[in-house]
Amino acid sequence: MTRAEKRATSGLAAIFGLRMLGMFLILPVFALYAEHLPGGNNHTLVGLALGMYGLTQALFMIPFGMASDRIGRKKVIIFGLVVFALGSFVAAAATDIYWTIFGRALQGAGAVSAAVTAMLADLTREEHRTKAMAIIGSSIGVTFALSLVAGPALNRVIGVPGIFALTGMLALAAIWVVRVWVPDPANSHFHADAQANPARLKDVLRNGQLLRLNFGIFALHAAQMAMFVVVPVALKNSGLAADHHWAVYLPVLLGSFVLMVPAIIYGEKRGRMKPVFVGAVALMLLAQIGLAVGIDYLWGIVWALFFYFVAFNLLEASLPSLISKLAPASAKGTAMGVYNTSQALGLFFGGVVGGWLAQHYGFHVVFIFCVVLMAMWLLATLSMTPPPAIKTRMFNVGVMPEDQAALLKMQLVGLAGVVEAVVLAEEGVAMLKVSIRGWDEAGARSLLEAAAI
Repeated sequence: MTRAEKRATSGLAAIFGLRMLGMFLILPVFALYAEHLPGGNNHTLVGLALGMYGLTQALFMIPFGMASDRIGRKKVIIFGLVVFALGSFVAAAATDIYWTIFGRALQGAGAVSAAVTAMLADLTREEHRTKAMAIIGSSIGVTFALSLVAGPALNRVIGVPGIFALTGMLALAAIWVVRVWVPDPANSHFHADAQANPARLKDVLRNGQLLRLNFGIFALHAAQMAMFVVVPVALKNSGLAADHHWAVYLPVLLGSFVLMVPAIIYGEKRGRMKPVFVGAVALMLLAQIGLAVGIDYLWGIVWALFFYFVAFNLLEASLPSLISKLAPASAKGTAMGVYNTSQALGLFFGGVVGGWLAQHYGFHVVFIFCVVLMAMWLLATLSMTPPPAIKTRMFNVGVMPEDQAALLKMQLVGLAGVVEAVVLAEEGVAMLKVSIRGWDEAGARSLLEAAAI
């Protein structure tokens, strides 16, 4: 990657991280804070406050990405960050649960992730884009882990209103990053690998393999949000002071990362991602059963959370990779757009249903709901087609006539180890899915260089 590409990637990863920090920091502390808000003793409203972010994000994510094609990436990103900051300050100043819900809705409405992804595509060359996307994905994972530990510590010092206010200030700082640190794209245009194309939505929504994965990310985040309506209160009820909840989250997160990494490496290197994936969903099911049974006991919660985070981190890391492997190369951006929307809807659904169940039927039933979700997902994964042992490579070939693009595609498909090839004539991009066990890269480069002359 060039210096400009590294600068763009680091800046846009920081924007992603700062926004996600705002959502994650409150997860381990909000349910406890809400008990002291007017209306906050109603778990249904607490769940709605936690999940509302997801609903408005799902509604505005793809439209913001499309708008950035027309009016400019930076304008849309800055506007979204302003809306997000405004929502953070509203939530910080909220005097009851209803104003908090409104603030969370505004936070979610600043849905700039699709526009940020499109800008990253503008600023990185095709052959380095997958690496840049992976860096952003890693930043989100690190932010999540950091937030669960930092949230309780910050709550002790500045409280949840202070966390919301801090989030708003970080969003304003992200505007500076956009304006000063991130380079201006020389040319902004649609990228099939990074943006949703409405014309391809029907194909993506009819793909049974992708639907399984979309349901999976929906269920994973629905269970996550339902859990955090209950777990902070359960930890407090079991005798652990809120200030010390980090002492549970830190070791279980560190331990989960130690177990997750070898599993991912084994699955990817050996082409055994389906057994690893199915095993992770089964472990998630067992963790939810453990929470349903042990939610009244501190050590029951701790052990269940350990297995939960092993499964969660493994699934969160592998799902985007599976989407990339199973989606048609020319519809990868659309597939990721549907996937991200499903994730956001899961956050909303889980918060609302989890809160309602906690309010009317008690904490145990929340985890029975999560058990049902995980059991449905496990059944869906058992019939999943094993993902091919492939990776995606992209190359710039320059804009060319359609007939030349069709000929180049035919030549590329004929090379050893090339599973799928797409040449987008108007974008001047060749996208290949190739075997991880080896492929004729020299032959491909020879064809691509000849076509680009």
